[in-house]
Amino acid sequence: MIILAQAGVSKATPSFARQTGMSCTACHYSFPELTPFGRQFKLNAYTMTMMNTIESKQDSDKVTRLKLLSYLPLSAMVQTSFSSNAKAVEGTQNNSIAFPQQISMFYAGQITPHIGSFIQMTYDGQVFGMDNAEIRYANRTSLGSTSLLYGVTLNNNPTVQDVWNTTPAWGFPTASSDAANSPAKSTLIENLGMQVAGLGAYALIDNLLYGELTLYRSSPQGAANPADSTSVMTVRGVAPYWRVALQHAWGNNYAELGTFGIASNNFVNGISGPIDKFTDVGFDLQYEHTLNTGTLVLHSSLIRETEKRNSTINNFHFNSFKIDGNLYLKNGLGATMGYFNSSGTKDADVVESSTNKPNSNGFIYQIEYLPWYNTKFSIQYITYSMFDGSSTNYNGAGRNASDNNTLYLLAWFNF
Repeated sequence: MIILAQAGVSKATPSFARQTGMSCTACHYSFPELTPFGRQFKLNAYTMTMMNTIESKQDSDKVTRLKLLSYLPLSAMVQTSFSSNAKAVEGTQNNSIAFPQQISMFYAGQITPHIGSFIQMTYDGQVFGMDNAEIRYANRTSLGSTSLLYGVTLNNNPTVQDVWNTTPAWGFPTASSDAANSPAKSTLIENLGMQVAGLGAYALIDNLLYGELTLYRSSPQGAANPADSTSVMTVRGVAPYWRVALQHAWGNNYAELGTFGIASNNFVNGISGPIDKFTDVGFDLQYEHTLNTGTLVLHSSLIRETEKRNSTINNFHFNSFKIDGNLYLKNGLGATMGYFNSSGTKDADVVESSTNKPNSNGFIYQIEYLPWYNTKFSIQYITYSMFDGSSTNYNGAGRNASDNNTLYLLAWFNF
């Protein structure tokens, strides 16, 4: 039985390295952070290959009818971790070991000359599911002197198709502790993985302007399908997702500036009755600077959510801001510092807070080391200045924001 697992982020997969005959560093500064080549590889539907293929042509060898990789593009990932909270979460044991935190299998690579896939199946120590999945078609043409890369994406997690590390499916931190206490509220777009399926089209004009429109429909794993009276937060109709980005490279520098978002009307319970209307609008920035010894990368995003509940008159507002700076060295060492801040309207659904406010902020510090390009060891520390509306006694039971500070040690293997 397949049951619901929380969607994670897309990972680097050695099957791509085997398919292209290139090192993992061709596509990643430090997995899963994409390089310019890695972004192009994904936009072109994961289809570049240097391995032997099984081919069949017709019409005097002008039309390729079959081009199969000589073996299936399979790979695997294992994560194991240790977590320690400044103060044990109520009712749980502190200093926990997750072995595994995740075990994933991937089918990732070319299917046909223009179609490729990234399909991830994960067991997280409790449940099993297909957390991140995309099948993508891509092709190229020209309009006069203008180059056009265009394609179609079928996926199950809004922003998993994105090629920048600023949107929810790809943003920092790319791995975190399941044993840590997390703020009670986050945006809708961050929580739709494994709950929807979407079909969309995208285009990149002159390697400068990117645009995408994808329509999502409820497709929950581990729940009734089709949706029925037992379903929760089913999308009424379709939920449009949009993405627009400008990118430019000059000298040793690269920058991307963009916007993204989703609009979704969701039944609170079942497939009729009260509806919650969500509109998430995001803005993002990515900057890269290449050094002789490595690469500096900056990411930032702001998501502004407006929620209109059928049973209320006023709108609820929620903002999520994130920024992080990374230094990736060629010797495998890396360091990241990130800041996060969420704030919004007082909300009775934030039940863990005595003030019902969703406001939280803090810093994330991470040091990592890749002794081999498919192996990562990292140390992460999360600190909170405010948690669910207050710095002290936020839950009315004496727990402070700093009690949720978390030390997280991770070993991550791809093979």
